[in-house]
Amino acid sequence: MIIGIAGLGLIGGSLAKAYKEHEGISVYGYDIDPSITAFAHIYGAIDGDLDEDAIGECDCVFIALYPKDAVAYLNAIAPKLKADAMVIDCCGIKREICEAGFRLAKEYGFIFAGGHPMAGTHQVGFASSHAGLFQGECMVIVPPVFDDMALFNRIKCVIELAGFKKISITTAEHHDHIIAYTSQMAHVVSNAYIKSPTAREHKGFSAGSYKDLTRVAWLNPNMWAELFIENNDNLVEELDHFLNEVKQYRDAIADKDYQTLRRLLDEGRKCKEEVDG
Repeated sequence: MIIGIAGLGLIGGSLAKAYKEHEGISVYGYDIDPSITAFAHIYGAIDGDLDEDAIGECDCVFIALYPKDAVAYLNAIAPKLKADAMVIDCCGIKREICEAGFRLAKEYGFIFAGGHPMAGTHQVGFASSHAGLFQGECMVIVPPVFDDMALFNRIKCVIELAGFKKISITTAEHHDHIIAYTSQMAHVVSNAYIKSPTAREHKGFSAGSYKDLTRVAWLNPNMWAELFIENNDNLVEELDHFLNEVKQYRDAIADKDYQTLRRLLDEGRKCKEEVDG
């Protein structure tokens, strides 16, 4: 099997390293920064450059670029892919890339499925990537159709080699709606929370709750700004709901309204119990 990976940061680099652990798989890579591609080759994570010749040989291509770069790259390689090649993107939002992918796949005869690995860290770049990043994790898949079991089995066979054990099947619209809450909101809240002047005095006074809430404040601003803006309709809706809830807590605390505050806290506790069991 020949695997192509465009984008050799945390996600793409980890995919490359994971596939290179298997005999019989050749991995070709590309990064916008040529020095990263060269380093990945020296490191042994790829067998060569994902150039025009290699593109035409790939059985599967993963696109692990920022959303706008991913769409541009897919447009560029679409005419060069062999018939029945499979392309899976790894973007954090799905509507734009899936619209382009499904349209190009129909035009040029390859197979496209949207993808979003549910794995990662606050660290970025090839240097932070590792072969075990996806072990036991879930991959969200947005397929072109929802009744093609042969396609699902093909996707499953490919991604299991990288360590994934679960697949969530959804639409691009539903993915972007849910991810605005489960991922993007968490990054906004964490990033805003850490800006308090009191944060500079936390040492010696902080434990698990502080660490949990601030972990993803350490983010890639270029990538997340693009993701937030591309999904602004869903994210603004979640932010409005959150701000309304926070204001109720703020007002109850300011008014020393014990009963209202206790009710709000108990509601939140019950919600956590219900949604997480």
